Amino acid sequence: MSILTRFKDIMASNINALLDKAEDPEKMIDQYLRNLNRDLGNVKAETASVMAEEQRAKRVLAECKSDIEKMEKYAIKALEAGNEDDARKFLERKTQLVEQQTTLQSAYNLAASNASQMRQMHDKLVSDINELEAKRSMLKAKWSVAKTQQRLNQIGSSVTDANNTSSAFGRMEDKINRALDEANAMAELNKKPEDDLEELADKYEQKTSVDDELAALKAKLKHGE
Repeated sequence: MSILTRFKDIMASNINALLDKAEDPEKMIDQYLRNLNRDLGNVKAETASVMAEEQRAKRVLAECKSDIEKMEKYAIKALEAGNEDDARKFLERKTQLVEQQTTLQSAYNLAASNASQMRQMHDKLVSDINELEAKRSMLKAKWSVAKTQQRLNQIGSSVTDANNTSSAFGRMEDKINRALDEANAMAELNKKPEDDLEELADKYEQKTSVDDELAALKAKLKHGE
């Protein structure tokens, strides 16, 4: 792959798409910057080479045009001097140079086009690097906030699970209390009638005992008078 093709791909790259696919955008930013700076060094060297070739092609073309003009001038001077054969030779050389000029013009046009593309790619890379350098701190800060939010979401999920567990225990406690109340109610319903009579009898027996004590005290007071 030629360097022109390679860096056309770089110009078409979309950093946002690359970051979206990255598992760790923070590391991706640093790696992408390292790659861009390395590529920029290569582009600078290649751009200088292509621009030098453009200047060489331009100089050769200019020399060819100058030689064509010289041959025509010499042919005119030869004719003025009455030397037609010499004029013919100068014109034959001019014809050769005109043919060369066509080839040299094509070579220069290609060199100029390549130089223009390389300058565009160089400027694009410089712009990408400057833009990414400016965004790096902001992107890293956003990534840090995003990771913090993820941790908070995880903690929130744990708290929700704990609340769900607490609610489950509360439901179990309600169920146990309800079962206990039902058991007590059933025990109350299952109580025998004679048990009630015994309780009633105990009540009156206790009252009779108190009456006896009260009578004894009255008698004691009476004797004391």
